[in-house]
Amino acid sequence: MIIPTEPIGSIPRPIALIEAVADGRVTDPDRDPLYDAAVKDTIERFEATGSPVITDGEQKKYQNFWTYSVHGLANTEPDGFKIPFAAGHTRRMPRLTKGPFRYKRYADAYLDVALKYAHRPLKQAVISPSALSLMYPADPIPGYSRDEFIHDLLGEAEKEIRRCLEKGAFKVQIDFTEARLAMKIDPSGELLASFVDLNNLLMSRFSADERKVIGVHTCPGGDIDSTHSADVDYAEMLPLLFEMNVGFFCMELAGESDRIRVLKIVREHMKPDQKIFAGVVSPIDPRVDTAEEVRDRVIEASKYIRADQLGTTDDCGYAPFSDDISTSRDTAFAKIEARVRGTALAADLIGGG
Repeated sequence: MIIPTEPIGSIPRPIALIEAVADGRVTDPDRDPLYDAAVKDTIERFEATGSPVITDGEQKKYQNFWTYSVHGLANTEPDGFKIPFAAGHTRRMPRLTKGPFRYKRYADAYLDVALKYAHRPLKQAVISPSALSLMYPADPIPGYSRDEFIHDLLGEAEKEIRRCLEKGAFKVQIDFTEARLAMKIDPSGELLASFVDLNNLLMSRFSADERKVIGVHTCPGGDIDSTHSADVDYAEMLPLLFEMNVGFFCMELAGESDRIRVLKIVREHMKPDQKIFAGVVSPIDPRVDTAEEVRDRVIEASKYIRADQLGTTDDCGYAPFSDDISTSRDTAFAKIEARVRGTALAADLIGGG
């Protein structure tokens, strides 16, 4: 049998690219040759791992996976929602100052470059409406209500996903890393429930067949070998997460201290038509996993998730924020190769009885 395996998205950028945009001019057209070279090299190395599905490594996502679509908008200020990480650093969202809300760029533009070099199916990650909803300030914007903002936000998110699918994306993954963070901010679950409802409003705009290739990724965040919500118990969020009306879920699992407990919760709450891509390598762990270790994690997961609903992935992207140099490109691709090889080893054993 074959167990599908696919990446989350980001790969550490080449040091030359990071240094070139350190002055903040990330959208300078003069940098385009550097971005293109990074995409080409990333895809070549991705394909060399044997990965059946690849990404462009998010090499050209300006600044990070979270704000690429709104970076540089004239109607924003940089002092928005703050995300604290366990290592002590923070990241910030931009704050919307007036309407209307529109994306400055759509993720299908990254496919334009990647498709020039790729020989394997390309997965495209996009940011969730729930994450971008945090751009709207607590105090209403005069002349532009939150309801108007949500209407515009959903329209932009739908447009982005459709453009990616029309360009030929194999799958579209909605990055929903704020799910676990929501439970940290509001342990009652009301904030996470509102996020799920908002994202489901987006999903209601797609057909059942379209939703089969649209999924979500959830993790406790991964930045500079740190997380923002790993202390939140999966049991508090998974029942709500599986209410998302999507075709697949990419879940952090390798980094969990008690994987068996998490797998039991997944088995209890997942639905028969949902596919689970379990994280079998942890990008923030500097050690490169062996294929045999990955094999054993896949077999472990198969005891709780039916084989026809099981896939494997990485716990998180390797550099969701573009200035993160805590993991090298060599380490990232070595871990990906271990995931691919270990998944194949497990599939042989599971298929053999």
